[in-house]
Order: sequence, then C-alpha cells, then structure tokens
Amino acid sequence: MKNGCVLFVQEEDTEEEPKLKYERLTNGVTEILQKDAASCMTVHDKFLALGTHFGKVYLLDIQGNVTQKFEIASLKLSLCNCYRSVHFLAMLCLIIPFFFFFYSFSSVKINQISLDESGDHVGICSEDGKVQVFGLYTREGFHENFDCPIKCKHCGLCCFVLLLLYERNWLNRWKTSVLHEGEGNITNVKWTANLIAWANNVGVKIYDICSKQRITNVLRDNASLRPDMYPCSLCWKDNTTLIIGWGSSVKICVVKERDPTQMRDLPSRYVEIVSAFETEFFISGLAPLADQLVTLYYVKENSEHVEEEFRTRPRLDIIQPLAEGCEEISSDALTVRNFQENQCRDYRLEHSEGESLFYIVSPKDIVVAKERDQDDHIDWLLEKKKYEEALMAAEISFKNIKRHDKIGMAFINHLVERGDYDAAARKCQKVLGKNMDLWENEVYRFKTIGQLKAISQYLPRGDLRLRPAIYEMILHEFLKTDYEGFATLIREWPGELYNNMAIVQAVNEHLKKDPTNSMLLTTLAELYTYDQRYDRALEIYLKLRHKDVYQLIHKHNLFSSIKDKIVLLMDFDKEKAVDMLLDNEDKISMDKVVEELKDRSELLHVYLHKLFKRDHHKGQKYHERQISLYAEFDRPNLLPFLRESMHCPLEKALEICQQRHFVEETVFLLSRMGNCRRALQMIMEELADVDKAIEFAKEQDDRELWEDLISYSIDKPPFITGLLNNIGTHVDPILLIHRIKEGMEIPNLRDSLVKILQDYNLQILLREGCKKILVADSLSLLQRMHRTQKRGVRVDEENICESCHTPILPSDTAQAFGVVVFHCRHMFHKECLPSPGNLPGIQYCNICSAKRRGPGSGILEMKK
Repeated sequence: MKNGCVLFVQEEDTEEEPKLKYERLTNGVTEILQKDAASCMTVHDKFLALGTHFGKVYLLDIQGNVTQKFEIASLKLSLCNCYRSVHFLAMLCLIIPFFFFFYSFSSVKINQISLDESGDHVGICSEDGKVQVFGLYTREGFHENFDCPIKCKHCGLCCFVLLLLYERNWLNRWKTSVLHEGEGNITNVKWTANLIAWANNVGVKIYDICSKQRITNVLRDNASLRPDMYPCSLCWKDNTTLIIGWGSSVKICVVKERDPTQMRDLPSRYVEIVSAFETEFFISGLAPLADQLVTLYYVKENSEHVEEEFRTRPRLDIIQPLAEGCEEISSDALTVRNFQENQCRDYRLEHSEGESLFYIVSPKDIVVAKERDQDDHIDWLLEKKKYEEALMAAEISFKNIKRHDKIGMAFINHLVERGDYDAAARKCQKVLGKNMDLWENEVYRFKTIGQLKAISQYLPRGDLRLRPAIYEMILHEFLKTDYEGFATLIREWPGELYNNMAIVQAVNEHLKKDPTNSMLLTTLAELYTYDQRYDRALEIYLKLRHKDVYQLIHKHNLFSSIKDKIVLLMDFDKEKAVDMLLDNEDKISMDKVVEELKDRSELLHVYLHKLFKRDHHKGQKYHERQISLYAEFDRPNLLPFLRESMHCPLEKALEICQQRHFVEETVFLLSRMGNCRRALQMIMEELADVDKAIEFAKEQDDRELWEDLISYSIDKPPFITGLLNNIGTHVDPILLIHRIKEGMEIPNLRDSLVKILQDYNLQILLREGCKKILVADSLSLLQRMHRTQKRGVRVDEENICESCHTPILPSDTAQAFGVVVFHCRHMFHKECLPSPGNLPGIQYCNICSAKRRGPGSGILEMKK
C-alpha cells in the first residue's frame, strides 16, 4: 500500500492473468483525504472533480494534482445560463425531511457533482439544500436554495420524494416540471440523451423527454434491503441501454421503439430486459467495458462465499452478462484504506468513457483500475517464468511496448540456470541477433560451463561473423572429444570462418596417433578441398573409397588427375565411374578409357555396354570386340546388341555363337544373313519349340517357310496342334488339315478346330462391323453435306467477283445482273465464268479446281 501501489488478490487460479491493473490516485488526493473524506467524484476526459464531506470541490488532473478548489459555503454566484444550449435541463431532487436538520455553513457535504460534455461548466448539489451551476472559466452561474438536503443534480443521488426538471424556455426563463413525487424516496438519477432514469424505494423509472412520458417501471427485487444502506446503482451503457444494480441483483434494460401499429395509448418506446442475474455480493457500482460489465462489490464480514482474508474488502469483478446469468471473467479483492470501516453506500465506481479507466472511490482512498497493456502482459509472463511467451509477445507488439528490451537475455539466463543448454543456445540466434559483443560473451560463458558443443551449431555464419579465434576454439574443443561432431562442423561451416591451415595442422597431429581413422581422414580431405589442394583431397578420397570422390572431381574439374586412376574409380563404383567418363568424353577420350581397361575385360564390357546404350554408332569400331565381351559376361544382352548394332561383322558373330552353342543368337544371325530355312530348322530341331517356329515364320512372312514348317510338323502331333492354334490368320487352315494323315492322334484337336472356327467367325464379324461403320459414316457425311448445301449464302456489297475482283453487286441494282455462287462460297459474275465445256449446264469453281480441292458446283444463280 506504499508509493501509490494497491494490493489486490485474485481469489481463483493464480495462473490466470489479471485483466486489470491498479494504482492509488496520489499527489494532491493523498493530502486531501488525510484531513477530509471523499463523498463523490465525477470523471471527465480532461480532468476529475472530487467532492468531500467538508463541502469542498477539487478539480484534479489524471495524476491527482489539484488544479482548482472551491468551497461551497463561501461561493457567491450570479444566476445565468451555464450550459451551451438554451435547452439545458437541471434536475433537482428535493426531500421533505422527517427529522430536524441543523444547517452548518462550515461543514457541508457535497452529494453530487455534474459536468457538461465540454467540461466548461460544473453543477454541484450539497447537503445544505443548495444547487449551484457555474462556469469553470467564467463568472456565469445558476444558484437555487431549498429547505432540505439536495442529493442529486443532473445525474446523482436523492433521498426522498420530489424530482424536478428545470429547462429554459424561449423567454430565457426557467420552467419547472415535476417528474416524480408521492412514490417514496428517490435514491439515484442518471440521464443520457433524451432518457432519464431514477430509482426510488419501489423500483427504477425511465422518462422520455421528447414524448414527456414515463415509459417503464422496473420493480425492485429485494425489498428487505434498506435503500439508504444498499443504494441502487444506475449506469447508461449507451443512449438506449441501462444497467441497473440493486443489492445483489443486476438487470440490463434496452429501450426500443414500439411498432406504430401497436401504440394505441401506449408510449412510443418500451423497455426490454435482455439480461437479469443474481450476484454473490452487494453491488456498489457498475460500469460498461465493451460487451462486458465491471462491477464493484461490497463484501460483508459474515459472507460465507469468501475466505477470511478477503472479507470486507471491496471486490472489482469483470463479468460477461448472459440472458439468464453471467460468466465471471476476473475477480480482484482490493485493499483500500480503512476498508474495515466502510459500508456498501461508501463506495462508488466512476469510469471514463473516453478510455477504459475505472475509479473506485471510498471515503479515504481512490483507486484507479485500468486495462492491462502489453507491457503489463509481459511483466506477468516474466513473473510466471513464461519467458518464451513473453519474448513472443514482445516481438509481436514491439511497436507498442515501452520497456522490456532485455527479455531475451533473461530467458537465456533462465534456461542456462535450469540446465537446458541446447534451448538456451537456440534462443541466442533470435535474441542476440547481430550484436557481436553479446555473441562472444555468450560463447565464453558456454565455454566456462563446458557447453561449447551446445552453442556451436547456432553461431552466426552468414554476413555476420565472429572473430576466427571463436570458431577455432570450438573446433579444437570438438577435435579433442568428438571426431564426428568435428567433422559435422567442418562440413557445415564455411572455410572462411577460421584459419584453415591451423585446423589442418591440428588434424595431422591427431592422425599421427591414429593414422587409419577414416573420420579424421575424410575431414582432412574436406579441409584440403577448402584450401584448394584438390590433389591431396582426391588422394585421400580414393584411398578411403569415399563416395564424394566423384563430386570432388566434377566440382573442381580434376579429370586430368584421374586419367591413370580409371581402374581404381571403376573398382570403387562402376556405375558412377562410367557415367562420369561418358559425360566427360571431351576431357577423357573413349580411346583412353579403353586403353586403360584393356586388361580388365569385365570393366571394359561395362563401359562399352553403357556407351552402346547411349549411342549405337559412337563406339562402332569396338562392336566386334563387344561380341566376345557380351558372350563372356552378359549373354542376356547379346541378342539385343546383335539386333541393334549395324556395325558388328555377322560372320564373326555367327562363329562365336556357334562355338558357344548359342542357338537363339545363331538363329537370329542366320535369318539376318538370309538363311531363314536353316534358322527355322535349328528352331524345330534344336529348340523343338513350335511357338517360336511359328513366331519366326510370322516375322519372316515367307510362304515357303510356312510350307517347310508344315512339312516338318506333319508327322509330329504336338506341332500340328500348335499350327492349328496359330496358323489361321496367315495360312488357310484347310491346307494343313488336308495333309494330316488319317488315324493320326492329335492332342486337343477338338479345341484347335473350335478355335479355328471362332477365329473365322470373328473375322466375319469384324468385316460386317467395319461395313456398318463405313455405311453409317458415309450416310452421316452425306447428310451433313446436304444440310450445308441447302443453306443460304449472304451476298452484299462487300463481296467481290473472284474473277474480275469488282463488287459482286452492281452500284445500280435497278439494272439486270447475274451472279453465280458455288458451295465453296466463291462468287462470280455470270459473264465472268468460262463456258461449261463438254458438259452443258454444269459449271465448276475455277479457283477450287486449280487448287485441286475438287470442283465445286454452282449452288445459286441470282438474276435480275
């Protein structure tokens, strides 16, 4: 409670962030309330107006500093119009006391203060029966005395039975109207636009100034509560929405226009209660907050709903009104001065309409509640050690925050203290940014705690770079304890970050102790590559048979260095080596490769085979050699090679195939050399494969071969079955059937004959189907041509004669003329056409006939 701070305690889950923040209104207010007590306060966008029990009115700035002071007992003001409009309304609530009242000029309690919208005029009503309206910056004013205490003016509090409305008429005189009397004590009045609401012992009334009618009466719920101890709280949310709080009951009322067809003798407006609910405590004040509601509660000492430490403390809650209830958003218990001595009527809640500021007024204290901003949100996150969320919030709202420039460092320190070194190092990238000094400090801190490995992968390595000594320090640390991590850093870090020669020397020192360590050798090769000593790197890669050797050769164009290492490369990875050699024939010639591989026939075959696949003609001088290589290492590809190669010697190939008894290859070579009968004989005798023989005969499509095949197969029933199943589409099956000897048993003869008949029927059906399609297409095309020729052709002045190139229609259409239009849309003057020739009466378009598109006959002849 010191230095303007206010203790507030959330009653529920402490992990939920408060919605409001609080501070005590100090400076001049502190001195005032030490000697006096606050009785009322009004909030304007420009300043505050505070009334006290000793009859003083103070004008304050928003920090609580006193700017003006008035003593009501000593004020002497002239009567005048203090508001901007001649329609200024002054409401007075008069009481007829039921007890003796002792008047005192020296101590007059201020009951209510009212300000106009501009803040230029103030209205004050006090316990001595005075109502005063005067200008803050002029000597103009209005003064009226009554024989009883006045509890409200314009918007305020009244105690008893009479409510008066003062308005200035067109003669600039005050007209008085009685709005209410005879229904009991009036306890509160609120005015907005053309609507006035007031509360008495019975309920709340709303009066429409335009129609001069009272439009509703909202009854009081709990009549057992004393109105003077638990006064009604009224608050206009907008020009049509009234919030009523009385005892523990809250009602939200909306003033609506009545349908003209339903008015009859009823007021033009009516009130609908859109929300009504009960609260746990007694209401001391209400204020709107967007679509929510801020409520100031008075908590009795014997309340069963709160713990002992929160009893009698006022509570400020934010609630979300619902149709038949409410949802609590936040709840704060406030420790204001002398709260133990206060009652429900001693608290007031005032709010600023321009911004979300709420003033909790008590006799000895004034507390300001305001919505928490982004800085407050970040403060709460830091307090809860939610550093990552705080950092994210600061990044999102960096333009709106006024402090918190070291959240990131606090987060990193927290992670280091917690032992989460990897997360701390990861956050360094975002937090430290481009500040080299901070980076180096963090690196040395991680070195001190033995966690250089954690920060190594997050060090800057782009445009921002630290001193080379920093990177070398980390590399030496890895080299001592983690060869794999050291190799990873060498691969990931650019060579410009550190002194390459120093690291090479350090690696060589370690290799003296372990010369066969492949990890260190690979890393050394990479370092040599960074240093552009590619020959040393290539030597190590070949020694290790490392996969990156080909990448190194390509990247740095080391083909001149590998001409004598082709066998080593092929032994390491044949496929990659051959692809590389074939892709770079301009750097390593084909002849050089063949020369290097001449003693390694299997490697030579791989190279020549891929060369042949890429280009059948490029290595034609090696095709004869390839025959032996295919025969020895890759027979499945020999026959495709013989089929595709146009440069291999057939006699040499036939000799090799016959020596090795390659029947299929021999058959192909014999057929290619023209000896088809010998090839067919080998298929039937050595392969005994009727299907292959039939396929061979089909490929050659030679009638003599079919005759030889039939003659060879006529005494072999299995061959006859195969011929019957496949010969139908090439040879008349009757020729084969007539030559079969009577009594010969042929397996599956019935099925073969059925297949022959089915194939014949299929051929007939195909012919008939094709015939139908042909006829249908012809008819369709004929109909289309007929429709096209029946269409009319537009002839106008834009058309020209295709012969004389003059307009087809004469300028004087009254003269006789003749026009001929062909189906091709070419037009001629009749006299421009040549004579019909041998066929009188038939004419053709000369243009289409000349272009050989077929003669077009005349479709229209126009005469006039």
